[in-house]
Amino acid sequence: MIAASASAKIILLGEHAVVYGVPAIAIPVSDLRVYATVKPEPSGKGLCIAAEDLNQVLPVQVDAEQVDNALLLTVKLVLARLHVSPPDATIAIRSQIPPASGLGSGAAVSTALGRALCMMLDQPLSREDLNAIIYEVEKVHHGTPSGIDNTVIVYEQPVYYVRDQAIQTFSVGAPLHLLIADTGKGALTKVAVGAVRELVTQEPERINPILDSIRVLVIQARSAIETGDTRTLGRLMNANHMYLRELTVSSDELDQLVDAAQNAGALGAKLSGGGRGGNMIALVTPETCETVEQALITAGAVRVIRTTLEEESA
Repeated sequence: MIAASASAKIILLGEHAVVYGVPAIAIPVSDLRVYATVKPEPSGKGLCIAAEDLNQVLPVQVDAEQVDNALLLTVKLVLARLHVSPPDATIAIRSQIPPASGLGSGAAVSTALGRALCMMLDQPLSREDLNAIIYEVEKVHHGTPSGIDNTVIVYEQPVYYVRDQAIQTFSVGAPLHLLIADTGKGALTKVAVGAVRELVTQEPERINPILDSIRVLVIQARSAIETGDTRTLGRLMNANHMYLRELTVSSDELDQLVDAAQNAGALGAKLSGGGRGGNMIALVTPETCETVEQALITAGAVRVIRTTLEEESA
């Protein structure tokens, strides 16, 4: 059976400040994935996408001019790039990534689907070409996406992102052992972004130095990741969380989990993504992983995901 997959992603440092030209670092979460499997069908059956988690089967109509469904648009763009007609097949999608959680669900689904379709046709696309396609699909989800989600997921490498600049992938000098803990509380990213924008407008003398400090720590964090200096990275994560608290995007639940992780021996811990709910991340060692995970659960995490970013050249 033909099968393909794609990882989740998470923001490691720089969220919110990235809106104001500050760098951000995002990393793949390879232990959390979307899977796409291809089942050949009899001639004339056409191409269908079976979204198992949604209990939907979508027939592909490539002649439609306007396509606002991300799955169908992914197929249309891949077929157009390869200059081929739809094969007779059913592609089943199964995801481990919760939607609307800041983990890149949409980009991962499209990436896995695109890869499976290319494998079915025996016409692989370069990562550059696939990334360009998934970026176009991301516009269905986000309107004006930054490009960070699709790049992290397609390349499955850490990404260093500065607004309006080319996205850079880079290497990891030592394994990063991370725990991702879910507060169980949802929050709208655009509300938190709007609150920070209001602070920037009303209190620039206080807020702009915070943004400058985040810029410095993100630059230092990239160097720490590349050289394998996990202790420095942990310290920088702790500092980033304190700055995010000053930007009002943390919450009692997030602070409680961050404190629990730090007190249990994590090298560093911070909220991740939009904040005011959602996920936090803790940098641990193999020796402290179990203790920190248990502390997060005791402190109220509804789910904890373990993931390790291994050394690999960019």
